[in-house]
Amino acid sequence: MAASNNTVFLLDVDNTLLDNDGLQDDLRNHVEREFGAACRDRYWAIFEELRTELGHADYLGALQRYRLGDLSDTRLLLISSFLVDYRFASRLYRGALDAIRRLRVLVLTVILSDGDVVFQRRKVERSGLWAAVGGRVLIYMHKEEMLDAVAECYPARRYVMIDDKLRILAAMKKTWKDRLTTIFLRQGHYALDPGNIAAHPPPDVTIERIGDLVNADSATLLGEKSAGRAQRKAS
Repeated sequence: MAASNNTVFLLDVDNTLLDNDGLQDDLRNHVEREFGAACRDRYWAIFEELRTELGHADYLGALQRYRLGDLSDTRLLLISSFLVDYRFASRLYRGALDAIRRLRVLVLTVILSDGDVVFQRRKVERSGLWAAVGGRVLIYMHKEEMLDAVAECYPARRYVMIDDKLRILAAMKKTWKDRLTTIFLRQGHYALDPGNIAAHPPPDVTIERIGDLVNADSATLLGEKSAGRAQRKAS
């Protein structure tokens, strides 16, 4: 898998390339429509409880924990079918694949995502994102803690991380410092939460939509402008 490059693009998935908020809305509506509001609320409470424990979303894990509370409820199999068979490609943001094609013209482009090894992988594969990056996909429970592994798989002088979560971008910047250019996407509920924005240092670059990368300045995308600012400040 290893390949040497001057710069590597790292792309998040949820609410960066794929509208995960929309997926969650579809799941809530499906559970309520098929099983009622009480079932919906119970599943979602377990989901949030598990997310707090793990630090990432685990849809299938929440369903399994739900099942342990009522082993006789065979309807849960229908919820699992909805998740596994979901049409993930329909939730790609407009311009997501075009943005990947633009980035791949410039340098090596890799998906770097949080999540479990089953559902998140299926989401990336079934949405078409796996093929779009040529199979260069890394999925970890906490990707900001796995930067040594990322660098081992895809060594580079510089990295550019594109993500909707300032917390993730700030943590990666703290480790890689000027080796990393952070691009913040203002998509999804995390990115639009004033509390999240105020709690973390500003990114190197902010854009409104993933499709904006198609026409973005190449020097900015490659981190050359932020690197130049750092060098001038140091001098």
